[in-house]
Amino acid sequence: MALKATVNRAQVQVSDMDRHYYDSLSLTIAQHPSETDKRMMVRLLAFVLNANEQLRFSKGLSEDSEPDIWHKDYSEQIVLWIELGEPDEKRIKKACSLARQVIVYDYQSSNEIWWQKLKNKVQHFDNLSVYALDSDDCQQMADMAKRSMDLTYTIDSGQVWVSSAEQTVQITPITLKS
Repeated sequence: MALKATVNRAQVQVSDMDRHYYDSLSLTIAQHPSETDKRMMVRLLAFVLNANEQLRFSKGLSEDSEPDIWHKDYSEQIVLWIELGEPDEKRIKKACSLARQVIVYDYQSSNEIWWQKLKNKVQHFDNLSVYALDSDDCQQMADMAKRSMDLTYTIDSGQVWVSSAEQTVQITPITLKS
């Protein structure tokens, strides 16, 4: 019998001073059996950093042909494709050919090594942005993971503060390619 996804719910308050985006979101996050709390919380962070009315979680780990998060327009064209982790050149090339904009958020402790191997192969993709997140900070975010979460995200000058009732974590995405 296959393991089923864990359903997590998050009430999220977003104050994004950089984009002038302010909203209250009620999100349902299906966590694949192989997905760690750290990855799920990074997925939630990536969603918040790019939040808009059309942004959706995809099937992600359950479907290789889909990103972790995407925004499709009304004609089903992919406007934004968001990947987490350290995708290979082939996956990035595919994403860049299918979407108007591609963003990769790498939260692995090996992100410098991965980027050094990959950067010369993907520099020519004008629609690609790559950000590195500190692995330890992401692990602190993972400690906030619960089946039912109430979180506040405050974004200002490129820095993100993620707060729960118990703790606050500061995340500073490092731009590797924009």
